[in-house]
Amino acid sequence: MIRIACVTGADRGLGFYLVRWLLENKYTVFAGKYMAEPGELAALKEQYPERLKLIPLDIGSSESVKSAARSIAGSTGHLDLIINNAGIIQSADDATILVDMDDASLAHLYNVNALGALRVSNALMGLLLQSKQKLIVNISSEAGSISRNRRINMYGYCMSKAALNMQSSLLHNHLRVMGGQVMVFHPGWLQSYMSGEKDEGAPIPPEESARKIMNIVQEHKKYIGEEPAYLDLDGNVWPW
Repeated sequence: MIRIACVTGADRGLGFYLVRWLLENKYTVFAGKYMAEPGELAALKEQYPERLKLIPLDIGSSESVKSAARSIAGSTGHLDLIINNAGIIQSADDATILVDMDDASLAHLYNVNALGALRVSNALMGLLLQSKQKLIVNISSEAGSISRNRRINMYGYCMSKAALNMQSSLLHNHLRVMGGQVMVFHPGWLQSYMSGEKDEGAPIPPEESARKIMNIVQEHKKYIGEEPAYLDLDGNVWPW
């Protein structure tokens, strides 16, 4: 059977390189595309015209997610892998409890980082359940770990990633009894565009992170347990 995956936030950064890895490893990929301009995905589409499907997708919008799910369902009867990669960081989230916080910014972070992944998994669940693999990979962060938290700010980002981790646990509990699984990754401090501009000061290129994540995902069955696997790029287990 042809292996089929869906990746959100595929325009650039980690999402783009996850898509590229999957294509290089014979997957058909539905790539969730947020940006209007063609970007790097255009060249990949030329290279893999049959196996790369570009799907307009804003995970912060229920209507966009439902429209994307209908489009995907019109092209395939199953999905083996969903990678919830899309996420954002906002500079307004630097505030501590000693200053006024931007409620709208905090809500937007939660809407995208936590609810966005839930919308996608929910909308595509019917297709995932038609697969033997039934695997969801959620790209979280070390910021989602409560026991290892040392910050005094970034309330919106940290809380949204902690919520994503709880979501992963709830979903894993359900999928596990149906032969499925959820994995959660801290992808490292990446040279990514999560704030809108590339973080040049970060030490890890996104292509390195994508490769290491997918090398671990390839062996996903050995990580099946009562809890979803919460791992870093070296396969180390992170505390919730």
